[in-house]
Amino acid sequence: MPSGQFQSYVAQNNCHVSRGGINVLGAHSDWMLVLSVGREAGSARLIPRRTLRCRAIPLFFHLGVNRKNLIVHSSFFLLFCQNWRQKQAVNNSCSSRTRIRMASSLRRLRLYHSTGVAISHLHTSSRASAKQHYKMLVLGGGSGGICMSARMKRMLGADNVAVVEPSEVHYYQPIWTLVGAGAKTTASSARPTASVMPSGVKWVKSKVQEIHPDKNTVLVDDGTEISYEYLIVALGLQLHYEKIKGLPEAFEHPKIGSNYSIETVEKTWKALQNFKEGNAVFTFPNTPVKCAGAPQKIMYLSDAYLRKTGKRAKANVIYNTSLPVLFGIKKYADTLWDIVKSRDLQVNLRQNLIEVRPDKREAVFENLDKPGETKVCEYEMLHVTPPMGPSLVVKGSPLADENGWLDLNKETLQHNKYPNVFGIGDCTNLPTAKTGAAVAAQSAILNRTIGKLLKNQKPDKKYDGYTSCPLVTSYNTVVLAEFDYNGQPLETFPINQAKERRLMYYMKADVMPHLYWHGLLRGLWGGPGPYRKLLHLGMK
Repeated sequence: MPSGQFQSYVAQNNCHVSRGGINVLGAHSDWMLVLSVGREAGSARLIPRRTLRCRAIPLFFHLGVNRKNLIVHSSFFLLFCQNWRQKQAVNNSCSSRTRIRMASSLRRLRLYHSTGVAISHLHTSSRASAKQHYKMLVLGGGSGGICMSARMKRMLGADNVAVVEPSEVHYYQPIWTLVGAGAKTTASSARPTASVMPSGVKWVKSKVQEIHPDKNTVLVDDGTEISYEYLIVALGLQLHYEKIKGLPEAFEHPKIGSNYSIETVEKTWKALQNFKEGNAVFTFPNTPVKCAGAPQKIMYLSDAYLRKTGKRAKANVIYNTSLPVLFGIKKYADTLWDIVKSRDLQVNLRQNLIEVRPDKREAVFENLDKPGETKVCEYEMLHVTPPMGPSLVVKGSPLADENGWLDLNKETLQHNKYPNVFGIGDCTNLPTAKTGAAVAAQSAILNRTIGKLLKNQKPDKKYDGYTSCPLVTSYNTVVLAEFDYNGQPLETFPINQAKERRLMYYMKADVMPHLYWHGLLRGLWGGPGPYRKLLHLGMK
């Protein structure tokens, strides 16, 4: 059956050809579907994959499935080829009349008409899991959840791991700083969740509603209760735009954007492009935030864009932060203050955004050193960093500390009360900056901790609080800040990273995304610790 006839067959029979929850034809639209073989049930043409070097995905069109029987209509092997040489090789093989019988297991299957449902043997996904118990349950499909599920798959086997995550799309959020400045696109930050979910693990497409650690169960929003032996919590944090009066409704007006949400990051770029003259205002809230450098990164990039477009002379670039410092680590803060002064940027400390009046283009700030004292600032462009807080699910569970964050041992990442519960990333109370680099370092430590505990041994590796913030200061320079729990620089390269460098910008823009998609999410990247020792000749 040629590819065109196959696609026609799919359309006529209302087939949804899926691979781990994603439509195969849609997901591989950039590839050529050149062949599906095995039109007759129980037979297929043999094409040597080693020769073709192309991708084969077995699919079974079935009427229903239960524990004993899989009712099959027809079986296919879909071959996806990426170039004309592979396509020609396939066509040549198709001319052969050689046929082979399918495996004996297929011969025993009962044949019925297809209902147009397809399943694959890559990874499974469902709204309500038929299996209600897992050795390792991971809550959250962000960077921490995906990388730990990949590691746990290797440690425990795919059948013993499940991930609860409702979103169909996974985002690489660190790149949104560059999206908001027009240097990258939103499309470059997104991939289907199915494409990053480790193959074979159970993907439960639901939201976590409640966690009951005393019963070792989790309740999801479709009413399913899932039990576990071990639990990894990676639920991230919560954005609270609504805590600023006038938001999020104000985002419907022009001139306002925020790099912290996929719905608003492009609004930042539009506001920057449409800037004419006046105040460009950037804010930092009076709460913990993820990627604490991002609120000022967009300020530096906006300044660079306005200079490039000849508008800087008519602009006042203002950074209003609730913090008493520009940056928490003095070595890097000194460099940033020099940049602020040399570029005539206005920094106001202890100023917290409490209201936005989009019809008047006014932002209201409270002086945190003098409670009740407010100041109104007109804007031509406003970038809002929202207040943030712990995951509401974690906050409402016994797993939370007094502030609502996941209560962990800061060295082993094991819960302080429940020894079979662990955590990673932004949802935790670890006293370090909440960044993707921190997640990478934590994943290696947590993997080691769990491995030791499964062998009834004590954890022998301690997380030192390593985190990193690539402070983008222009369209081609970055100050790469790296530090630990104590706020001491913990730099990877044997150079002074407090200096603006082009090399570090290319790492941020090009190397780190690749490392994220192909290293961290596959559980293969645990931070630069080993390389740091090598580059510093064992001195660090």
